[in-house]
Amino acid sequence: MNLTNFRYEIPTAIEFGRGYVKKLHEHVQNLGGSNVLIVGDPGVLQAGIIKRLEKPLEDASISYSIFTDVGTEASIESVDRGTDIAKEMGCDIVVGVGGGSALDTAKAIGLMLKNPGNIRDYVGIDNVPGPGVPVIAVPTTAGTGSEITRFSVLSDKANKVKLSVGSMFNCPSLALCDPELTITLPPHITAATGMDALTHALESYVNKATQPISEALSVQSMKLVANSLRLAVVQGENIEARHDMLLASTLAAMAFNSTRLGLAHALAMPLGGQFNIPHGIVNAILLPEVMEFNLIGNVEKYAHIARIFGEKTEQLSFREAAELSVTAVRQLNKDLGITQTLSDYGVEEEHLDGIVEEAILSGNVPVNPVQATKEDLKNICRRVMAPKVKETVLN
Repeated sequence: MNLTNFRYEIPTAIEFGRGYVKKLHEHVQNLGGSNVLIVGDPGVLQAGIIKRLEKPLEDASISYSIFTDVGTEASIESVDRGTDIAKEMGCDIVVGVGGGSALDTAKAIGLMLKNPGNIRDYVGIDNVPGPGVPVIAVPTTAGTGSEITRFSVLSDKANKVKLSVGSMFNCPSLALCDPELTITLPPHITAATGMDALTHALESYVNKATQPISEALSVQSMKLVANSLRLAVVQGENIEARHDMLLASTLAAMAFNSTRLGLAHALAMPLGGQFNIPHGIVNAILLPEVMEFNLIGNVEKYAHIARIFGEKTEQLSFREAAELSVTAVRQLNKDLGITQTLSDYGVEEEHLDGIVEEAILSGNVPVNPVQATKEDLKNICRRVMAPKVKETVLN
């Protein structure tokens, strides 16, 4: 008998369905908002997605302002600027629309409209003193799960580091998930964000903080990724595949919101911050090597992952089947066209000490299924760097 004590909490309401963005005004009013700050990025503005949020607000005569000074990575500087604008305009509710950067920025702005000081004051876990204004998160990518999580990952551009603010006060009041908003997502971003969702689900599933509710969510998320990610990449207009991937992303976030993750995400933070590697790509690069390192820490679950991805495991030992999970994820990366190494982004041997010093401090390291040393983390990075080509001197 496996008796498990656990706590599961998710304060965010979820509205999931095609065309649901048309009901935005109802949700703003239900949350007591009358003056909205829409936080997005230049991409969603150019794609016309922000226009789709403006219309229901205008039809309901709800005042709003638009802030799109958000880069490919959420930053402390953007949070500061957005907060200043929201205060100046008297905004009492924030609507974030876009990928993880826009949503993380929106959530942090929401916090700072009610809490004193600067967002830097709240880096870490459970350091936010109280709730912010209501935040509605409208994802347009299927990967980060930021629409329901307690984390905002923010770059400190001046110091080239990524910082994380984690608090249940940082969870949006509502996740408004409309698969139609993901249709125009380009294939390479669909691939990268999809691998981020898979990494969330998988690392939550195998880590030491796993619990029954998060496990069920992770398994369902991985099944959806296995069945639909390739289709979403090569058939972007396939609404069923887009629906499944957005659901997979949200489910994975519901899982790791309570459990944390593992070594891939621990390393992804410094690698992304120092070398500007897109978050989904760095996770995709690292995930197979992290899985291989972790196999012996949760052999039975890795065997189950292999079966989820359609690998033939009959008459194999758990260990043999577990190895096929690594094979399956490597093949998925290949099918998605993710063939980069860390070296492609300028990572060299001399950078590893600094990367590992930051990674080892992550809260994702203690819950990893295998206890990892700094040298273990270096070796994982080395295995996803391009091999040095020996020079041949001809006489």
